Amino acid sequence: MASLEESFPRGGTRKPHKSEKLSQPVVEQDNLFDISTEEGSVKRKKSQKGPAKTKKLKIEKRKSNKSMKEKFEILSLESLCEGMRILGCVKEVNELELVVSLPNGLQGFVQVTEICDAYTQKLNEQVAQEEPLEDLLRLPELFSPGMLVRCVVSSLDVTESGKKSVKLSVNPKRVNKVLSAEALRPGMLLTGTVSSLEDHGYLVDIGVDGTRAFLSLQKAQEYIRQKNKGAKFKVGQYLTCVVEELKSNGGVVSLSVEHSQVSSAFATEEQSWNLNNLLPGLVVRAQVQKVTQFGLQLNFLTFFTGLVDFMHLEPKKMGSYSSKQTVKACILCVHPRTRVVRLSLRPIFLHPGRPLTRISYQQLGTVLDDASVEGFFEKAGAIFRLRDGVLAYARLSHLSDSKKAFSAEAFKLGSTHRCRIIDYSQMDELALLSLRKSIIAAPFLRYQDIKTGTIVKGKVLALKPFGMLVKVGEQMRGLVPSMHLADIMMKNPEKKFNTGDEVKCRVLLCDPEAKKLIMTLKKTLVTSKLPAITCYEDAKPGLQTHGVIIRVKDYGCLVKFYNDVQGLVPKHELSDQHIPDPEKVFYTGQVVKVAVLNCEPSKERMLLSFKLLSASEPKDKSVKDSKKKGSAVNTGQLVDVKVLEKTKNGLEVAILPHNIPAFLPTPHLSDHVANGPLLHHWLQTGDTLHRVLCLSQSEKHILLCRKPALVSTVEGGQDPKSLSEIQPGMLLIGFVKSIKDYGVFVQFPSGLSGLSPKTIMSDKFVTTPSEHFVEGQTVIAKVTNVDESKQRMLLSLRLSDCSLGDSASTSFLLLCQCLEELQGIRSLMSNQDSVLIQTLADMTPGMVLDAMVQEVLENGSVVFSGGPVPDLILRASRYHRAGQELEPGQKKKVVVLHVDALKLEVHVSLHQDLVNRKTRKLRKNSRHQGIVQHLEESFAVASLVETGHLVAFSLISHLNDTFHFDSEKLRVGQGVCLTLKTTEPGVTGLILAVEGPASKRTRMPAQRDSETVDDKGEEEEEDLTVRSKKRHSLAIGDKVTGTIKSVKATHAVVTLDDGFIGCIHVSRILDDVPEGISPTATLKAGKKVTVRVIGGRDVKTSKFLPISHPRFVLTILELSVRPSELKGDYKALNTHSVSPMEKIRQYQAGQTVTCFLKKYNVMKKWLEVDIEPDIRGRIPLLLTSLSFKVLKHPDKKFQIGQAIKATVVGPDIPRAFLCLSLIGPYKLEEGDVAMGRVLKVVPNKGLTVSFPFGRTGKVSVFHLSDSYSEEPLKDFCPQKIVRCYILSTAHRMLALSLRSSRTNKETKSKIEDPEVNSIEDIQAGQLLRGYVKSILPSSVIIGLGPSVMGLVKHSHVSQCVSREKELYDRCLPEGKLVTARVLCVNPKKNLIELSLLPSDTGKPDVFSASPEPPLPKQEGRGGGPEEGLKGESKRSQRREKNQKMREESGLSSQETREPRKSQRGGQSKRERQESESEQELVNKRPKKSGAPEDDDSGVEVYYREGEDEVEEPKVPPGGKQSKPTEVPRLQLSKGFIWDVGLDSLTPALPLRGESSDSEEDEQPHQAKKKKGRKERELEKQKAEKELSRIEEALMDPGRQPESADDFDRLVLSSPNSSILWLQYMAFHLQATEIEKARAVAERALKTISFREEQEKLNVWVALLNLENMYGSQESLAKVFERAVQYNEPLKVFLHLADIYTKSEKFKEAGELYNRMLKRFRQEKAVWIKYGAFVLGRSQAGASHRVLQRALECLPTKEHVDVIVKFAQLEFQLGDVERAKAIFENTLTTYPKRTDVWSVYIDMTIKHGSQKEVRDIFERVIHLSLAPKRMKFFFKRYLDYEKQYGTEKDVQAVKAKALEYVEAKSSALEDQ
Repeated sequence: MASLEESFPRGGTRKPHKSEKLSQPVVEQDNLFDISTEEGSVKRKKSQKGPAKTKKLKIEKRKSNKSMKEKFEILSLESLCEGMRILGCVKEVNELELVVSLPNGLQGFVQVTEICDAYTQKLNEQVAQEEPLEDLLRLPELFSPGMLVRCVVSSLDVTESGKKSVKLSVNPKRVNKVLSAEALRPGMLLTGTVSSLEDHGYLVDIGVDGTRAFLSLQKAQEYIRQKNKGAKFKVGQYLTCVVEELKSNGGVVSLSVEHSQVSSAFATEEQSWNLNNLLPGLVVRAQVQKVTQFGLQLNFLTFFTGLVDFMHLEPKKMGSYSSKQTVKACILCVHPRTRVVRLSLRPIFLHPGRPLTRISYQQLGTVLDDASVEGFFEKAGAIFRLRDGVLAYARLSHLSDSKKAFSAEAFKLGSTHRCRIIDYSQMDELALLSLRKSIIAAPFLRYQDIKTGTIVKGKVLALKPFGMLVKVGEQMRGLVPSMHLADIMMKNPEKKFNTGDEVKCRVLLCDPEAKKLIMTLKKTLVTSKLPAITCYEDAKPGLQTHGVIIRVKDYGCLVKFYNDVQGLVPKHELSDQHIPDPEKVFYTGQVVKVAVLNCEPSKERMLLSFKLLSASEPKDKSVKDSKKKGSAVNTGQLVDVKVLEKTKNGLEVAILPHNIPAFLPTPHLSDHVANGPLLHHWLQTGDTLHRVLCLSQSEKHILLCRKPALVSTVEGGQDPKSLSEIQPGMLLIGFVKSIKDYGVFVQFPSGLSGLSPKTIMSDKFVTTPSEHFVEGQTVIAKVTNVDESKQRMLLSLRLSDCSLGDSASTSFLLLCQCLEELQGIRSLMSNQDSVLIQTLADMTPGMVLDAMVQEVLENGSVVFSGGPVPDLILRASRYHRAGQELEPGQKKKVVVLHVDALKLEVHVSLHQDLVNRKTRKLRKNSRHQGIVQHLEESFAVASLVETGHLVAFSLISHLNDTFHFDSEKLRVGQGVCLTLKTTEPGVTGLILAVEGPASKRTRMPAQRDSETVDDKGEEEEEDLTVRSKKRHSLAIGDKVTGTIKSVKATHAVVTLDDGFIGCIHVSRILDDVPEGISPTATLKAGKKVTVRVIGGRDVKTSKFLPISHPRFVLTILELSVRPSELKGDYKALNTHSVSPMEKIRQYQAGQTVTCFLKKYNVMKKWLEVDIEPDIRGRIPLLLTSLSFKVLKHPDKKFQIGQAIKATVVGPDIPRAFLCLSLIGPYKLEEGDVAMGRVLKVVPNKGLTVSFPFGRTGKVSVFHLSDSYSEEPLKDFCPQKIVRCYILSTAHRMLALSLRSSRTNKETKSKIEDPEVNSIEDIQAGQLLRGYVKSILPSSVIIGLGPSVMGLVKHSHVSQCVSREKELYDRCLPEGKLVTARVLCVNPKKNLIELSLLPSDTGKPDVFSASPEPPLPKQEGRGGGPEEGLKGESKRSQRREKNQKMREESGLSSQETREPRKSQRGGQSKRERQESESEQELVNKRPKKSGAPEDDDSGVEVYYREGEDEVEEPKVPPGGKQSKPTEVPRLQLSKGFIWDVGLDSLTPALPLRGESSDSEEDEQPHQAKKKKGRKERELEKQKAEKELSRIEEALMDPGRQPESADDFDRLVLSSPNSSILWLQYMAFHLQATEIEKARAVAERALKTISFREEQEKLNVWVALLNLENMYGSQESLAKVFERAVQYNEPLKVFLHLADIYTKSEKFKEAGELYNRMLKRFRQEKAVWIKYGAFVLGRSQAGASHRVLQRALECLPTKEHVDVIVKFAQLEFQLGDVERAKAIFENTLTTYPKRTDVWSVYIDMTIKHGSQKEVRDIFERVIHLSLAPKRMKFFFKRYLDYEKQYGTEKDVQAVKAKALEYVEAKSSALEDQ
């Protein structure tokens, strides 16, 4: 385009040019496009003979015409520039961009981030939350085609194809950047976008700095109703608005979007527009200054001129414009550099705010043969006139197929051309043409032209992971999904398709609106002649067509056709024969021929069938033939097979010789998991496999297996055929059939299967079974249990159970088998035609090749080329690069480590010791040190340190050994100990070996002194090694200076002045090191230090060398900064002449040393420490402390580099380190207290405990605690740490005790069950507890101590005289805790006779106390102790004639007589004396007697011997209920709070009884003293009164339980009462027994019925409280996860949030609320809770944001309730004034919400003044509400005045009420 600066100078008017003055006469008629007339006049002038002046004028006129044409050159891409403001029309709206039509046939694109800043911010929030925001509208909702927008050109980019792309922005900050606040004037027409929604309107972003623009709701109502369909504006909404009012010098602007104001807005001189801030879209009044054949020149706003090209003249007035004519014009664009203003006179632009009505053209795609040229523009294009007289435009790029073929002369005026209508320009109202032959001949121009099912041709654009992109036409692309690239799935489509290839596709789906085109290249579909189904209406029953299987399920196959039409083939329609597993027959992507059975278009349902009628007969025949042939193959038979076809999951084969079809899955090709895919890959169609096992067969499906282990099992006849042949303990070989979360199912060759649960699946802890095994894996299983009735068996896959002998021999056999299969794979590869594959097959590990460096990758690995075959790829990892500096093109010798047969790559190494191997004779079974060079899944390749030979060894020692922890896995470069099994490399190129113990593995090739090396230390070692290659000249003892380079916890690295590197050990920093400090903290990096050389450490062996050693000059210098060593004497380090063993022997047991912590070894459970740089030690974890807290978290107590004072236990000579202790000398002598680990738990016996250094001991069940329990071993498990007291060291196995009275004597805790170590510790009459040991025919043996037993005759066991063994076994099982009375002690016979009778022990009868119903009581014992006591009580009451006492006892007179009769009639004299003596004993010791039992309660209440007993009658209430149903149920909503503090728990009741020890001491004295009859009577009376008091207390329903047994009875009677369970937990927490409290909670969760959801939730909340208070964050998280699984998640979340808040864990609470807001954003309770939480922390600003977010997320119907709740919270916790404002705003919007008024009144009464309350009441009673509601408010008003006001106020309210009633009744009368 010609430069327009000369014609349009910057600013104002100018003097006319002389040439212009000549052509100034008024033009009455516009000769636009009247070219023929003009030519005729020129010809006439040529024929005339005139003077020379005429010729001169003609030349000047031509020049003037040419410059005028250049001036009116229409817009082109070259004339655009960045920053140019231009008016556009929205052409298309996509999800991420707008397509905008620009003037003169141009178009641009607006990205979604160029709408406005507020919209971009919302988009960022949506991306951050990863969830869509509800208040964020999509672009199609914000913009619509035809909308006029003001744009600014943001960039002009060049696409990949070389085309220019115009990037636009409608962001007001860029469009209106030229405006300032001072330049704003009322009436200005601006564009802006909504940036936020406010209460009374909208904030609009108009892009002017320092200005806030506001659009009121009132001004927006009309626009919202008419143009926005009643919806409120959202952020990003584009508006054309008028400035209505300015405030604060333009700081605040009021806008209007009313249609009348916007459409009539003009730009005037008063608005002070200038060329700098003139905006497109402004409508101006202008005057025609000049009329030319190319357009008009206008004068507007007095000083400015502009151009109107011919495209933007008003069509109806074209040719009628004249100079000085006044017109209305719209500014189209303003060039920022030339200041050229272009305008339009088209009426559609003269009414701002109106969208363009015509946005499309009906004849798009039409080919025109004779379009004539009406005008040509050199830099833009050409104008054509169509047949109907309509003008059309063709861009310059569309006038020819290429620039070379373009000729301007071909577009002379009037010339005709063949063209095609390709688009429509909305801004110009012109059709756009193209003269390109390729476009004219294209079958499809738009997506609308393509019909589903048609065949299209295209070119391959690119191959992507999801499919192939194909170019179908100009600006049209299609996708061929990966599944549709061929009839079968293609693994390497890039080998078949190349960019630019022409392909023939068939359209599967075409969506023009989304510009989505999906095609297929499946040959069957492309060439199919069958009718295509493009909609459900096309599917007629009986129709046959082709489709594609998209999903295979158990119930059938889903088949897809065109346009996403789908149908189902039910399972019974898949084939004429039954197919049990369709997934094994059909596959996704398979092309099938189907017949339509039925179709329901309304429901979009279609039923199909694979049973085609035409093929039914031959199909039946083939099925019958296969059945006949299949019968010849039996399960367990070995057959030969031929490969027919390879599928994704295995091989389709034919069983020879009858060619019976069968399937061989990939996992069943080998016993080795990794070899299966290799065999599947290299086996080809036609290959024959021998000795294949038939696993199973059905009607049409035969499953085969080629696993050598299973084949040999079947051949040897070791495969049981039925479950009856299997016995527990048998080892069977099978394969993994399926893997579940709870275990693994294993199938055996005969078809039997069993389950291996997670618990016995592995010796290691199993979290996910799929991590340990894979489907199809060969395993060895041990049968643990067989249930023939249910046809089930349980299996163990543990290595400890399934070992087949020596692990080394098994490992060697597996290695040989694996390498043999790999050799077979190489033979398969050698049969291939490819030279590359044959070369790979011939390659073996150990071969040395000459290779050229091709590329050095970023990760340090190297790619080589130039081997035997050009295409061969050799790779060397960073480790195998061996630190060499390599450049591309460099040649190197490499050694082959492994050939990857799948990736066709060779792994090589540059290590010189491998390339240059040493020739040395090796001996079989000799041990060698090796370095791991390469790792495969089942074996590893290592090199021998001495010779460099490559050795293979197995990584698995068993078929089941497939899972290894990361710490157990080998790493490349790690040292291993190998035992050679062969001495020469075989065909595999590898020597075979087995690995030695894992303990001999090392991290580096050379063995370190310590078995574990710190990773950071390794990095430092590597750094020091690299830097120590220079030779130094320093000697031991030299003093040098240097700079500290870096400081670690255990050492510091120093750079000496001569550039050498040294190391300062932590022990060589200070002379006197206080315990607990870290000496390296005194050193700072960059500090200058003076050091003394005390040694040199060899880089390879890490040993200190003497100065005379030749390698000393290459050592890493060991330095010291100790002041004493710098001044004089120093200690040189030289472990070469003095062995580490000799240095360790210098330390004596018991000696105290200072050591420095190096690391805590979690696996070995010890602390690794350094005493000196060359002396190391270990401290077993159990020797670090006697505190359980320290042992649980040693990393919190000990820090790396910390100085520790330790005691030497002794040296470990073989490993050259010191054994140390932090708890003093460790001797394990009698009387010592030591920490140990539980090694084994022996039921009913005790524990086996292990100690450091191999010592073990035993703990008897009687020494576990000072108080025996029903399940003494429940809390113990292997590896648990316990504190032990050593009782005896007489035997190899120590005798131990865990009693706290022994292990912690300072506590002085009460000993409930004293130790009984011999018969001398027992006295007659003593009450003891013990455990049942055994049941003899005439007695029961009770264990009273580790070596003391007592005997209970059957007559002393129970009042029930029964000899039934079942009763004894049930009620007295082994290990049951019982209380017994010692009847007599005979030391001579070593005999102790005991009694379990209730009359002796005061406990319930052992038979009646059992869970079974008690037997009927025998009269011989007087009805039991309780009834005996009651009988004595009644007799005493009769003698005293105390009727009141008898009533309180709860028994009638008849009931009191019956026991007396039975006692008189049924007792002999001796029995009567025994009864009396027993009664006297009871009277003397009333506290030990059995408590009477309430027959109606169903709960036994008694007192246990040894506990503090109740003596006085005042027993606290609670504990007993008359019925189980009366137990209170806990409801959290009623205010029950499980308080987490121990101090808030109910304390134990003060017990007033004396201890049992003191009572027992008094017994002998009381027994010896004889009392008179009177004294005995008094004592009897006193005892009866005491018993009456106890009976009364026990009958009290408010009695509280006082022991665990009490709680056990209560929860047994009322198992669903959560309050009882919580009280039980509190009982244990009061005694700080946290674990027991946890156990009670777990028990409650298992016991409470699943229907009692609230009761269970209460217990979960209590458990959460417990873990929050006493547990760790991990334990709390685990309980929380479980609680969420078993309860309503929202409730659990809310409870935990409350717990966090109450315990002041605000950070955790905040994080939890954030999780809740994401998960439960639709729950208003969550938002309200969060609001209360935020306000409770005095974060008022945050609460406002929470409310705003809540309103955005919640449904509209919930908004009022949420707002009211937040207002209430503001009243209670926040700002009262803000709360009032919220209520007022809500009531303004919803004035008739009486519930809101009521809440507002309540809140104001609580927090406001009386005046405010009365004001609200006055407003309410004047509302227009229903009479019923008005009555409610008048009543409330009256009640308020009665309570707070005066009588005058009350009367005033009554008067107002009367006035309302009268007004209401008069209104009714008027009606």
